[in-house]
Amino acid sequence: MDTPRRASRAHSFNRAAAQYAASRPSYPPALLPTVEDLAGRPFSGSTTVDVGAGTGISTALLHARGAHVLAVEPGPGMAAQFRRTHPGIPLVRGDGDALPLATASVDFLTYAQSWHWTDPTRSVPEALRVLRPGGTLALWWNTDALDVPWIADAAARIRRFLGPDADAPMGQTGAMEQTGTTGAPAALEATAGLLDCARRRIRWSRRVSLDTHLANIASHSGFLVLDEATRTTFVTEERARLRALFPDERIEETYDVDLLVATRP
Repeated sequence: MDTPRRASRAHSFNRAAAQYAASRPSYPPALLPTVEDLAGRPFSGSTTVDVGAGTGISTALLHARGAHVLAVEPGPGMAAQFRRTHPGIPLVRGDGDALPLATASVDFLTYAQSWHWTDPTRSVPEALRVLRPGGTLALWWNTDALDVPWIADAAARIRRFLGPDADAPMGQTGAMEQTGTTGAPAALEATAGLLDCARRRIRWSRRVSLDTHLANIASHSGFLVLDEATRTTFVTEERARLRALFPDERIEETYDVDLLVATRP
């Protein structure tokens, strides 16, 4: 993706922060214990920094786990929504390419749905700089469970509708956002020999209303950069298709969390 288009998509979340907070999925209960197991240390009492924190979905989970967590978020709209929702959790403006953190000051550095918005030639050295010896970098994404037929069909419709933009990172779902080198397998290829890496996949699901499901789809950057009429056309057609499949308008969204945990020796 060219730099101006990437920047436009990255900034698009700021005007939809409330929709993002209301409709985006969280993460399964098994996620943070799995990170702890792979890291060999608990979040409780740790110094943890959640980068690209957005509206605070993952930050709140880290806080509840007992981490002393600091959120880092570049977007003004997302940061404002974060502060409204989580006034007791500290937040600073910044991004993973130039972390506003002291060297060797962090036990856990986490990126939930956000690593693919960084430039790894900058974010990898920054992660290595701020992590303490034995510190852990954890990246994760909710990705679509494409072995579920209706989800695979919906993902294919989105790819056809968005065209080339369907292959660019959007921040959440597999077919929509996890292609090429944006996913966990290649995310830290530049750290070979510098970090000890492990990968896991965790399946989970949530039941939501049709309205929430459609708002979730429309909160992705590939849709947010479209004009309202074009976006509405897709949502209206998708509503009709899914209402035929789910007459009660209750939908089970199934995800595979793609998790990469990399520990500094």
